[in-house]
Parts: sequence; structure tokens; C-alpha cells
Amino acid sequence: MKKLILSAFMLMGLAFSSQAQEISKNALGLRFGDSGGFGGELSYQRGLSSNNRLELDLGWRNRNNYNNYGYDDKAIKLTGIYQWVWNIDGGFNWYAGVGGGLGSYSYDHKDVHYNDTFVFAAGDIGIEYNFDIPLLISLDFRPEFGGSGYYKNNYGSDVALSLRYQF
Repeated sequence: MKKLILSAFMLMGLAFSSQAQEISKNALGLRFGDSGGFGGELSYQRGLSSNNRLELDLGWRNRNNYNNYGYDDKAIKLTGIYQWVWNIDGGFNWYAGVGGGLGSYSYDHKDVHYNDTFVFAAGDIGIEYNFDIPLLISLDFRPEFGGSGYYKNNYGSDVALSLRYQF
């Protein structure tokens, strides 16, 4: 009986001494990935509660003579993702989210000029490490569906590495 009571007190002490790592209220940085050819994106995260946040990513590109075929390609894309964040241990978190976005693209090739606007749905799953300094590094996978023909077969995805300053 003594062992059971001692074990119960130790378990309660462990439960009260361990604390969940809170996510930062704000984080601003860059998300480096393929992202349908956008490459780097400006990324902002806003903490909504101790384990939920909103991520907004703005990507743009302006390529001249793309692939040496004479294509001029311009695009801009805004993505918003609502994320749930769970603490793993020792500064590591994992997260998953859903959202969507809006984009616009155009290209010119000889006498062909094309431009369009598109909407898409997106998901997100990743892992992050919160350093003791105000730096957050993460690696995530983001599938995107829709795109009104912007993505091949209306599906695009990327894996990205992000670096963000927390404040």
C-alpha cells in the first residue's frame, strides 16, 4: 500500500512539474520550399492560444526566359493555415493544420499571353524546434488541392524548411 501511495504522489508531482511549452505570440521569417515554383515565401505566425496559431505565407516569383524556352513567368500566392501544435519534448513540437489560399499567375511566350487567378485548399504537417534564443526552425509538408489548372491535375505539394524570429 505504501508503494501505491508513493507512486501516486510521484505521478502527481510529475504531472504538475511538467509544463507544456507555449508557442510564441508572433514569429516572422522565411519558408524555403518548392511551393509550386515559388521557392522562398515570407512567413508570419500569430499565436491564438497556447496550442493554436495562424500561419500566413506570401510567395511570389518573377522569372524571365524560364528554362531557356523564352517563357516569362510571374506569380503571387497567399496561403493561410490554422494550426494545432503539440509539444513533444525538449523544445520540439509537431503541428498539423488546414487552410487555403489565393493566387494569381501569368506567363508570356512569343505571341501567347495568359493570366489567371486561382483558389486552393491546403493542409500542413510538420515538426519544429524552439531554440533558447528567439529562433524557431521547422520542417513541414504541405499538400495543396484545387488551383484551377495552375497545379498539374489540381494537386501540388512541397516540403519546406522555415526559419522564424519569435517576438
